[in-house]
Parts: sequence; C-alpha cells; structure tokens
Amino acid sequence: MYQIGVVGCGFFARNHLEAWGGIDDVSVVAVCDLDPARLDRAATRWPGVRGYPDAAGMLARERLDFVDIVTAAPSHRALVEQVAAAGAAVICQKPFAPSLEDARAMVAACARAGVPLMVHENFRFQRPILELKKVVESGRLGAPTYARIRFRHACDIYAGQPYLLEEERLAIMDVGVHLLDVARFLLGEAETVFCRTQRIDPRVAGEDSVSITLEHEGGAVSLVDFSFATIQEPDPFPQTLIRIEGERGTAQLLEGYRLEVSGGGVPIEVRDVEPPVPAWGGRPWHLIEDSVITIQRHWIDCLKTGREPATSGADNLKTLELVFAAYDSASARGTAHQSASALGTASESARAGGGA
Repeated sequence: MYQIGVVGCGFFARNHLEAWGGIDDVSVVAVCDLDPARLDRAATRWPGVRGYPDAAGMLARERLDFVDIVTAAPSHRALVEQVAAAGAAVICQKPFAPSLEDARAMVAACARAGVPLMVHENFRFQRPILELKKVVESGRLGAPTYARIRFRHACDIYAGQPYLLEEERLAIMDVGVHLLDVARFLLGEAETVFCRTQRIDPRVAGEDSVSITLEHEGGAVSLVDFSFATIQEPDPFPQTLIRIEGERGTAQLLEGYRLEVSGGGVPIEVRDVEPPVPAWGGRPWHLIEDSVITIQRHWIDCLKTGREPATSGADNLKTLELVFAAYDSASARGTAHQSASALGTASESARAGGGA
C-alpha cells in the first residue's frame, strides 16, 4: 500500500483526492495547506487524513512513498526539492514551473535523490485524445501532415480561480501548456514556434486568446488555437476539438465526443469516445475528472514496474520550451519563428504576457 501526502487543498485538488480514493494500493494519509479553512474542509471530507499547515512538518512526521503537489507554479520548486530531499517520489501539478531554470532544477533534484518525478499533465490522458492517438498510431491516416487543436470557449473559469485575472501570463500557461503537450503527443517534437496573442476580456491582465503555429520534426504543421473569450452556442467546454490530416486520411474529434475517421479506402467511421462519469463527478467536468483518474493510475503502474512516466519531469521540459518559445515569439513581433531548441539561451526573466 502506497502511503501518500497531498500538498494543496484548493480548487483542483479535490479531483486528485477523489481519484486517489478509487485507486487500489493507495492511501492518502496526510494533506497540507497554508489555509486552515481548506484543511478543515479536507478533514471533513476525508476523515482520518492528518492535516498539516506546512510541507516541512508533514514530511518530518509522515513516512510517505510519494507526494502529490497541487499548488500554484511559483511554489513548485521549493516543494519538489523538499520532497525529493526527504526521499519520496513526486507528482507536480502543471504548469510545472514559471521558468525553465526552476523546471531544470526540479528535474535535477529528483535525479540526484533517485526518486521518480511526474508532471500532472492530464490532457493527453483524456479518453478522446487517447483514442485519437490510437488512430494515428494505427497507420490508417498515413504520415500526419497537418493538425488543428482547438480549445475555444467562454466558460467563466475565473469564478473558481479568481487569481487567474491577475496573471500576466494567462492562457498559454494555463491551458496552452496542455495543448502544446497534446501537439507533441500526437505529432512529435516541434522545431519552430510562431505565436500571436490577444487580450479580449478587459478584466484580465494577461492574454486570453492565442494562436500558435508549430512545425514538427518530419514536416507536419499544427495550429494550436485557444481562447477564454469565444462566445458560441453550444459552448463545447471543456472539450478539445482536433483535426489531423494525413497522407491517406483524416481523423477528427468533434463536439459531443465524436471521433470521425475517413480515408484509407474504407467507409467513414464515427465512434462515441465520451469518458465515463466518475461516481464522485458530473458533466461536463467528467472529461477532466476521468483523465485525472487515468494519469494517476498510470503513475501507480509506473511505480510498480519501474517505468518512467509518460509525462515525467524530463519530458515536460520539452513542453515548457514550447511555452516560453510562444511567449518569446509573441513578444518579438518582428520575429516570424522562435526555435524551441534555442530556448536554453533565451531570456527567462519575468516577461510580460506575450504581447497581450
């Protein structure tokens, strides 16, 4: 039985805690949060789980196999380094870090301690995207040549996360990191990035509408297109809509969890890829809730077998390179493309929100 601690009892942590409760061989024994009210709510919902006001106290008093960090990005480096120094494995919420320097330091700290590290990058674990990946890998489409990855909506994400209104780096860091990871997952590594951003909602400090073009190894091109200010009926939130074109066919994730595959010399195939609704969840959030269960089961499987998680810290560095390349491209209005591989020499100091 894996004994685990969870740091952070805020907005998204409920999904983590509920998901752990349904996974065999896992027991949440401790939670940590700076806010006493959040600790009280966690104790009420999960009786018997011990609460701590700081991670140091939790790590000193508990014998933990791993720690799930569900806090904001600026706190991640100190927490990951603390947990690694205590000899426990680490899961860290996305975005992994506010800078590549912090991300690399966390990867190095876990490597020195000899403990596994996974970033909770759950979009690629959504059932519709996993099913689309199977189609791509089957070869039915031929080699991919183009993809459009869309996540445009007007859902009030600020009601549950009001701090987002103050973020100077908003949409790319919040959901763009997910979608860039999905682009890598489906089409392979990206070599160049071109990004333009907009600020539509006057309440926000950062960008809330973004278009990113990627050129991938092998020649495929993808358009990653997302917005928090797109008014439409019906609103597809929180679905990611994707079209992948290949040399022999096309596959699409359409609204309503429909996967449509055409070409390859066979009739058009349409499948329902809607995920199940967890007992503790509900629509429309079940897409996200189910992906949290799936990624956390993946983590346990990796611990049991000694495999590296698909979204390890080292892997997530490649996604973060694209994130910061996008901000650099948006800021440098005269620069058509920013090489992701060149990000190691790019400035990582506090930048404005990408030309928003």
